Amino acid sequence: MSRAGENEIDQHVLEVRFFLILLLIALLSLVLFVRVAYLQIAQHDRFELLSQENHIDRVPLEPVRGLILDRNEEVLAHNVRVFNLEIQPDRIPDLDRSLQELSHLVELVPADIEALKAILKFRPSFERQTLKTSLTDEQVAIFSVNQHRFPGVELKVNLQRDYPYGDLAAHIVGYVGRISVDDREQVNERGEYNGISHIGKTGIESQYEKTLKGEPGHSQVEMNAHGRIVRHLRQELPNSGQTLHLSLDIMLQKEAMAALDGYEGAVVAIDPGTGEVLALASAPGYDPNLFVNGISQSQYSLLNDSEQKPLFNRSIYGQYAPGSTIKGFISLVGLDHGFEHDRKVYCPGWYSLPNSNRRYRCWKRTGHGLVDGHSAIERSCDVYYYNLATRLGIDRLQEGLMRFGFGQKTGIDLPSERSGLMPGMEWKRTARNRPWFPGDTVNAGIGQGYMLMTPVQLASVTAILANRGVAIAPHLLKMTENPITQQPESSVVTEQEQVELKEDKFYDEVIESMRRVVHGENGTARGIRTDMQYEMAGKTGTAQVVGIPQGQSYDEDDTPKQYRDHSLFVGFAPLDDPKIAISVVIEHGGSGSKVAAPIARRLIDYYLLERLNLFASDVDVTTINEA
Repeated sequence: MSRAGENEIDQHVLEVRFFLILLLIALLSLVLFVRVAYLQIAQHDRFELLSQENHIDRVPLEPVRGLILDRNEEVLAHNVRVFNLEIQPDRIPDLDRSLQELSHLVELVPADIEALKAILKFRPSFERQTLKTSLTDEQVAIFSVNQHRFPGVELKVNLQRDYPYGDLAAHIVGYVGRISVDDREQVNERGEYNGISHIGKTGIESQYEKTLKGEPGHSQVEMNAHGRIVRHLRQELPNSGQTLHLSLDIMLQKEAMAALDGYEGAVVAIDPGTGEVLALASAPGYDPNLFVNGISQSQYSLLNDSEQKPLFNRSIYGQYAPGSTIKGFISLVGLDHGFEHDRKVYCPGWYSLPNSNRRYRCWKRTGHGLVDGHSAIERSCDVYYYNLATRLGIDRLQEGLMRFGFGQKTGIDLPSERSGLMPGMEWKRTARNRPWFPGDTVNAGIGQGYMLMTPVQLASVTAILANRGVAIAPHLLKMTENPITQQPESSVVTEQEQVELKEDKFYDEVIESMRRVVHGENGTARGIRTDMQYEMAGKTGTAQVVGIPQGQSYDEDDTPKQYRDHSLFVGFAPLDDPKIAISVVIEHGGSGSKVAAPIARRLIDYYLLERLNLFASDVDVTTINEA
């Protein structure tokens, strides 16, 4: 083939290829046109909405947490304005250098810097982060003068939870803390905690978390491609949390903590007529403000490792043998089963079961002689109650005492209350895999052995006795209030139950016996009646911590403190119209008449004479001691 022919063929191939390329381009253009038309016309509404959602976001707004007040409007928990130091990392040229210089101005510690850098590994650099909270006035002033040196670092005003009474009410009010990973798993995920940084951890703050926290709002904002806010479009304001009014009298609480100074123990005071808790003191206490923004490891270790256990709420968690404080209730069970109060029993200073050589000692080693139900309570004769418990038997004793609330939670509105223990045959078989022995019943007759009660239980059953059998669950909340309208939202309605006995006069007989404990010539608490302007009923108790072997005696002076007896007292006053029922437990305090009873007298005097002004008084209630 000639050279010209070959050129014609090559030209034709090129023309065909060029045509195919043009055709392909035309087809692709047609597809692209159809797709664009489809997206712009058919899918216009859908993609317009997606576009809006892409750059419009909802920023949560944190609500103001509700206040907590005592019965007299004293503030127990509120929110204070504090200055926090915040940084925006992408606006800081040299972060390490800036942090180093800031540490000299506002006293940053290495832990603050390390915590910030740990957060920055997972958060965008344009997002603001808190570097230091609660700056002092001096630190605020120093930084303000030097702020021009630190681009990207700003002071911001925030609300922070504050507890003005510190350790006085820590075990009641509790505290809030930053929401942890564990908290996030437990709280509702439907947006209830959007924008909320803190949650109630203990006490009332935890018990009424939903009422206190409020409802978060939100701000609809326009964001740019980098995630920064361009403008605010509209807002839905948050709803503040409810104000809680508690039954607590913070001045009585303060007096209780002062009376417990130097001891480990608890005091619980209840208004018998309403079930309202007037004081609930656990000593020693701690400062809840330390926990609001995260307590340091060193501070927490000091509290957690302390032998005095300041974080432990003894009033609802502490479980103690009630000792002789329950003798009046055992008498009520005996009376209800036909064992007369005036039946006499001889006390030689010891008691033995039939066909047994073991002697169960009375606290008075020389014995009380002939005693009846009245004198047995007044003089706290152990032998009388060894005998009565044995005659009743553990089944009737257990059933009778549980009717008053022994071994059961009171239902107080605080988290994790313990139930104590009212032991019996089935319990021992299940818990200890051992049978119930007659000696176990003997010990139960004086509130020893396996029996355990919390201070709030002791106060609760004492209030039932003061009410002649009317049982009202102890509670701290009186009502909630709308923070905007300042109108009550809801008030606590107390439910009452009657612990019925075969005859109502049984209550009067036991109460008269307990009156003699304080006002009788031989009463174990007669030492506290000096200058008393009212009548009260009470019962002392001394509970063993360790058993005393047969043939040996207890000597407090030669016994290490951790093995010494607990000191207890329960009582109520005035006798004819009770306004306060109280329990006092002093760990390793020794005799109930010498330690716990004077504390109870001091607090009852303070409440009746100073707070309620029921009687004219020249008595200095802060100096009442054992007579």
